[in-house]
Amino acid sequence: MTMDIALFDYDLPPELIAQEPSRKRDQSRLLVLDRTNGDIQILPFRRVIDYLDPGDVLVVNNTKVFKARLFGNRATGARVEIFLIRPVDRTKDRLNWYALVNPSRRVKEGEPIEFGDDRVPLTADVGGGRWVVTFHSDSQRDRVVARHGHVPLPHYIRRDDRPDDLRRYQTVFADSDKVGAVAAPTAGFHFTKPLLHDLAAKRIAMVELTLHVGPGTFKPVSVDNIDDHTVDPEFAELTPAAAEILNRTRAAGGRIVAVGTTSVRTLESAVAENGRIVPLERMVDLYVKPGHRFRAVDRMVTNFHLPKSSLLILVSAFAGRERILDAYQTAIANRLRFYSYGDAMLIL
Repeated sequence: MTMDIALFDYDLPPELIAQEPSRKRDQSRLLVLDRTNGDIQILPFRRVIDYLDPGDVLVVNNTKVFKARLFGNRATGARVEIFLIRPVDRTKDRLNWYALVNPSRRVKEGEPIEFGDDRVPLTADVGGGRWVVTFHSDSQRDRVVARHGHVPLPHYIRRDDRPDDLRRYQTVFADSDKVGAVAAPTAGFHFTKPLLHDLAAKRIAMVELTLHVGPGTFKPVSVDNIDDHTVDPEFAELTPAAAEILNRTRAAGGRIVAVGTTSVRTLESAVAENGRIVPLERMVDLYVKPGHRFRAVDRMVTNFHLPKSSLLILVSAFAGRERILDAYQTAIANRLRFYSYGDAMLIL
């Protein structure tokens, strides 16, 4: 059965698009949806602990966002934005990255973009506004990012980034050894270290995985039939130790609670034919849509997603399209805040 993208549309008052994070992470609001009967409650986020039992495991994405938006100049002085996506390859004296370049039509292959005293050449045009850009070394890349980079806030946050965004557009479990995301796993924003401590005291384990979120997370579904859409590949890692904890949890009757759609996609990509969760370290491009059989995830913490987006399609696959759209209308009626810096949803 085909599904039209129009089925995943809804009207959102613009003032409900959060432009700022909540004053304190765990004081955001939480809509709890029971997908079996459609019951809804709205609570402070900190109450998420009430819905987790000893023996459950919380799965979080430990990727760390970096200042991926670089603003440099052509030799003419014209401003150019280079939005770093992910590394391509490296040689002894070259470090190649995929990047979105804007404006893309005016630049030329081989042209150096100036970042102060640093020059970063546009090595190859790969189409669709994407280029390969080349740094001479890790230290040059780090220097350019530190001096000229900006926090890659989503387009619907209609303000320039500020220094505090580097902290707040980041989870508390972001790992400095896992730098690589150009968009944050925003469902994790609501957790604080004290809340994680209380979860551990309740014997709720936390397992980390890594998925370096790319700009494709905001890629619109531009086709009528959702089956014709594709998601961009992103690098994911689930360690053998993490997989073992998840399998032991399942065997003991505990539930796997995924924090964010990135954790969901990674976990569902890591299920073997026999149902066991296996380690992975590769690019993943799983497109979760209605009809998907969830084999790893029992419950989900997520934010509220854009209309006609692959993320809204994913949560609809988990809870049912009608249930999700009804919950979204309840969230709107109760003035919950939407998107990256907005409030959260727990799907039981």
